[in-house]
Amino acid sequence: MLSYKKRKPIYIYIQLFDFLLTEPNTILGGFYQKYISRAFSLAFRSKMAPKSDSAEAIVLNFVNEQNRPLNTQNVADSLQKFNLKKAGIQKALDNLADNGKISFKEYGKQKIYLARQDQFDIPNGEELNQMKEKNAQVQQQLNEQKKAISETEGEIRNLQSNLTLEQIRHKEAKLQQEVKEMEEKMVKLRTGVTLVRPEDRKAIQEMCSEKVSQWRKRKRMFKDVWDAITENLPKDLKEFKDELGLEYDEDVGVNLQSFIGLLQHGKKRTRDQ
Repeated sequence: MLSYKKRKPIYIYIQLFDFLLTEPNTILGGFYQKYISRAFSLAFRSKMAPKSDSAEAIVLNFVNEQNRPLNTQNVADSLQKFNLKKAGIQKALDNLADNGKISFKEYGKQKIYLARQDQFDIPNGEELNQMKEKNAQVQQQLNEQKKAISETEGEIRNLQSNLTLEQIRHKEAKLQQEVKEMEEKMVKLRTGVTLVRPEDRKAIQEMCSEKVSQWRKRKRMFKDVWDAITENLPKDLKEFKDELGLEYDEDVGVNLQSFIGLLQHGKKRTRDQ
């Protein structure tokens, strides 16, 4: 019979599990089968909290690595991956402080912990100067690398903005087709073929003249209303225009005067003919 009164439960269940594996068909084996699920849950439980001594080692290592003032909450937040409770961390910090492994300072009810500074090698003035010079050299190398990366990225952007060979060929074919159509049109014009009848041209000119006249009239009406509204307006006129969603002719790349000149040229050409 197994003696298990003085043994820890985890070892009892592991022994029972081993017994079941070796003697699965015995009466005793069947009697202990009801313990199998609990044995599994205890033997294969996910990460358990470390013992107090290992917790102190984890906390001490963290405090030394950080080498900055820390309170209990700082340490608890950073060591969550070790499943350490805040109370256990507080106990570990206090034990380390009592044993002189870390330093602490009390501010009211709060304790601030810090790694012992006598364990670190403090550089002298000459070593500090050497470190500063090395740091300056590394900083210069970093700046040079950044500059080289920036130039390379600029070249990549330029290359990406260029047309590919396939796009160039497609554009070339399109332009050649446009040139061919224009040449055919020029041939017709040189042979004296009338492409537009005089009466159609006159109707188009009159319609265009009417549209330009209405354009000019409405442009003048808008200017009078706009000047009256914005005469004493404290806001910036450009911002006010953008806020209303207004666009001038120049904003969309058109000019009334150019259309007026085009009409006058057309009328003059008609009189000459």
